[in-house]
Amino acid sequence: MQSISLPSKPPTSPHPILNLSFRIFFSAAAVFAIVVMTLWAFVFTGHTNIDAQTLNPLYWHGHEMVYGYALAVVAGFLLTAVKTWTGVMMPHGYKLLGIFACWLLARLGWVGFGLGISFGFGQGAWLLYAAAVFDLLFIGSMAFVVFRAVLQVKQYQQMGILAKLALLTVGNALCYWGIISANMSLTKIGMYLGFYLIIGLILTIGRRVVPFFIERGLSTTGAETITVRNSKVQDIASLLFFLAFFIVDLFYPNKYLLTITALGVAVVNIVRLMGWYHRGIWQKPLLWSLFVAFLGMCLSFVLYALQPWLGYNHSIAVHGLSIAGVGMMTLAMMARVSLGHTGRSIHTPPKTVNIMFGLMVLVFVSRVLLPLVDISHYLLWIMIAQGAWIACFVLFCISYLRILASPRPDGLFG
Repeated sequence: MQSISLPSKPPTSPHPILNLSFRIFFSAAAVFAIVVMTLWAFVFTGHTNIDAQTLNPLYWHGHEMVYGYALAVVAGFLLTAVKTWTGVMMPHGYKLLGIFACWLLARLGWVGFGLGISFGFGQGAWLLYAAAVFDLLFIGSMAFVVFRAVLQVKQYQQMGILAKLALLTVGNALCYWGIISANMSLTKIGMYLGFYLIIGLILTIGRRVVPFFIERGLSTTGAETITVRNSKVQDIASLLFFLAFFIVDLFYPNKYLLTITALGVAVVNIVRLMGWYHRGIWQKPLLWSLFVAFLGMCLSFVLYALQPWLGYNHSIAVHGLSIAGVGMMTLAMMARVSLGHTGRSIHTPPKTVNIMFGLMVLVFVSRVLLPLVDISHYLLWIMIAQGAWIACFVLFCISYLRILASPRPDGLFG
């Protein structure tokens, strides 16, 4: 007798923002980007009661940009993309809300610590201890569902991404262990480990999606088909140079090795960008922003290579890589994915996107390039960069929060 497979019940959630992870995590990341940068402006100028004995304020800022903002974007992207890659349904509805709640509670702990809130329990370190529980639950649960989906369909080619997620969990645990044991060196290692792992993820995911976005964005019905160049040799070279750079900068500081490895990453990815280039990208803000972000990352690796010889602060190169890779790249990805996965046209983005991306370029120029030529106005450049960052994400919220919280126009779940 022939069996008949009845259609499975379509997925549902209590609100569209809980349909897929990119909706709630992109929304929260954008709002948090405004909150955490505004608070950092007050912390940086000494206008909060942050407990600097428990945690160096610079590490407070670094941790929340990496494990707060950037990891929220990664969660939103990965928990959505893995569904596309594997065909396995990712958490939605209340299960997704549970994962998100862990992220949110951890962030509230860090924000409270930055403000110097203790609620009458002495110093505010206990807020970070509570945040540790929720943060590790968040990363652990995200990694678990990704691991489960990938292993279920035996897509072993995704193991590189899975390894980075596992190491991100280790990195965040090192940050918290450094705080608990009063070992700032350990916290610093955990923070930089997380930062470079995020950059590694962005290089890996960017290699997959940027050329795809360029080809899709420029190839329209009735027009020529655009195909950009990719190379397996470039992929391997980029990975090996970046791995060597990461180890040298974090664990084995040597100016010769740092220069060689950083230049290696820069050159390989500049060649890669040349293969991706098409003059038509400048007519598409969702494409030129990705290209400029990758270019900014390449320039930042050059700054790493030159820093030991020219003597400027190491943080200049770090901020260049973070603004281009974590700032511009994630912003461009969110702007594009938020349209495509909600059933809206990627060819007609909100009119504000050019201003948003222009503001992020201003952040890079003001925080990275201007201090190189005029260190006497360093505080002014930082303030301009902070203001441009905040304005950029305010525009994103105005343009995209309604889209992320609304049902798809075609009525489909997603």
